[in-house]
Parts: sequence; C-alpha cells; structure tokens
Amino acid sequence: MKTIVRTFRFAHGLMAALFACSALMLITIAARMGWLAFIGGLDRGSAQTIIEAVGLLAAAVVALQIAETIFEEEVIRNADISAPTRIRRFLSRFFVVVIVALAIEGLVATFKAIHEDPAQLLYASIFLVATGILLAAWAVFVRLNRYAEELEPEAMEEAKLEDRKLKED
Repeated sequence: MKTIVRTFRFAHGLMAALFACSALMLITIAARMGWLAFIGGLDRGSAQTIIEAVGLLAAAVVALQIAETIFEEEVIRNADISAPTRIRRFLSRFFVVVIVALAIEGLVATFKAIHEDPAQLLYASIFLVATGILLAAWAVFVRLNRYAEELEPEAMEEAKLEDRKLKED
C-alpha cells in the first residue's frame, strides 16, 4: 500500500511540475508578445496584442495556482480530501483563480470582438454570463459547505494546524 501511495504522490508531483512549466512557457510567450507589441509601435494592433498577452498571463496564473494547490495538498500534506473543510478550502483556492482568469478571458474576448468582429460580441457576453453563473454556484457551495463544517469543528482546527506547520517549514 505504501508503494501505491508513493506512486500517487510522485504522479501528483509530476503533474504539479508540468503545470508550473506550462505557466512559465505561457509567461514567456506573453512577455515576448508584449515586447514585440511595444517595439512595433503603440497603435491599435499593439493594444490588441497586449490584451491577448494579458489573457495568456491569466491562463498562466491558473496553471501556476493549480500547480501550487496540487503540490501543497497532495505532495506536501498528502491530504485526504474527505472532510467538508478540506473540500471547501481546496475548491475555493482553485475556483478563485479560475473565475478571475475566466473573467479576464471574457474581457479579452469582448475587447477583441469590439475591435475585430462585433458579431462575436454575443459569444463573449455568453462567456461572461457563464462565468457569473459559475461564481454564483461557487458562492452557494461555500455557503452550504459552511453548515457541514459546523458539524465537524475539529476538522477546521486540524486544517488550521496544518496551515501553521506549512508556514513554519
């Protein structure tokens, strides 16, 4: 059984490393796009390129946050995500970044549609509405999960203790 657990920890560590590498590649591409737009002249095309670079940076933040979450929860803590507190904390870390990134992507799509193809504006608005629905669903989840946490106050104390240990290391 210990071999299987080590294998899963290794696989999670590998996935975290791949997410981090993906984030670094996206950051590099966004920086290159931004630099080329800057030296190419400060016009509407450059502005559009910079807006697209911001979208790539948003995706990089998501990839980096996923890497950090996987590494902390699955490799360092080797946490068993079964208690309501664990689930809420894990999903909240993930959803905050994903929702912000989706909102940024929606804004990028909106700017792009306004300047290049107004017919695409409908799709950008649908994308932003879907992001809002996801935000509302997450809020409902957090609210309902809080009631479950009240049934297990020791799980919250355990999670806080692990947080303190993680900060000390």
